[in-house]
Amino acid sequence: MNLKLAEIGKEYIIRRIETDDEELDAFLFSLGCYSGEPITVVSRRKGSCVVSIKDGRYNIDDQLAEAIVLYE
Repeated sequence: MNLKLAEIGKEYIIRRIETDDEELDAFLFSLGCYSGEPITVVSRRKGSCVVSIKDGRYNIDDQLAEAIVLYE
């Protein structure tokens, strides 16, 4: 399951990031978004979602949310 399909308010653990773009991978890593880290969808908007990772909240578009694979 990917982040785009995640329930609002439920904490998930990131399984992996599926992207071929090294810059995007590095960007996500700098946010704390990498395998084994907890992530929670706080809210959804058209074409994006707000997520909580560590102590921060970030707006992630749907394309990027599809690249973040979660444990179910």
